[in-house]
Amino acid sequence: MNSSLILSNILNPPVLFFFLGMLAIFLKSDLEIPQPLPKLFSLYLLLAIGFKGGYEITQSGINTEIALTLLSAILMAAAVPVYSFFILKLKLDVYNAAAIAATYGSISAVTFITAQSFLKILNISSGGHMVAALALMESPAIIVGILLVRLFAQSQENKKGEFAWGEVLREAFLNGSVFLLIGSVIIGTLTGERGWEKLHPFTQDIFYGVLAFFLLDMGMVAARRIKDMRKTGSFLIAFSILMPVANAIVGIILAKLIGMSAGNSLLFAVLCASASYIAVPAAMRMTVPEANPSLYVSMALALTFPFNIIIGIPLYFNIIKAIGV
Repeated sequence: MNSSLILSNILNPPVLFFFLGMLAIFLKSDLEIPQPLPKLFSLYLLLAIGFKGGYEITQSGINTEIALTLLSAILMAAAVPVYSFFILKLKLDVYNAAAIAATYGSISAVTFITAQSFLKILNISSGGHMVAALALMESPAIIVGILLVRLFAQSQENKKGEFAWGEVLREAFLNGSVFLLIGSVIIGTLTGERGWEKLHPFTQDIFYGVLAFFLLDMGMVAARRIKDMRKTGSFLIAFSILMPVANAIVGIILAKLIGMSAGNSLLFAVLCASASYIAVPAAMRMTVPEANPSLYVSMALALTFPFNIIIGIPLYFNIIKAIGV
């Protein structure tokens, strides 16, 4: 793998702020970001990427490639939890296997944004419709995870199907991050060029500054979670690294079959490789209380997320170049 790509990704300012946050915890600094701010940063990032994605869709329109990309996104979001579940079930009970599988079937918006930043450094373009793919991949994994519990759990309560499906579906499709992201895409599409000109200073000019602050906080959170990884064992640690790579390779193959550009292929691979540490854990905590949150949250946040933003993104790009996408 080209080491210069890894170096350029690591030397990306937002990624360096992620390391700074981890270092603050390891060195026991009193650095702290007041808790309302990380939530605000998260909402801003979702609004900004959604609005830009909607604007880009108005510029590119909908064609066969875009339609196939969105269908592939839904397919991967539904398929990854299924085969992940059967792998995890070799070592774990049904509840934890389903919760972790759903986590890895969904996506990390921040990993996606970091990949966009990586492409910007390399001056490689990507389509705004990839943001729509991001939005579509958030919810299916939650539904599939719950279905897996219903089908394979041995308790009588689950056999009776006593899940509150209304709440599950609400969490899957109307949780704050999904709702804001989809809404921003729609607004960006409806307002087009005029809306883009008005909001450009807000959604673009300060974007990377906010991302740097957000990743600083994420570095601190990830560092605090690392100690929880001792509870997972070597099997889950290996899963946290190898499964994203396998999912990315599947995504790259699909991207080549569809005929995506190199930039879109990387973003699609990153979507397939990332794991949710916000929406899915919130849903799993409510619907599968038997699962241990320290497992699926720690795996996604303390291992898979850092691996993807440090090594995974340049690794996937090298694979894309190697197969001639």
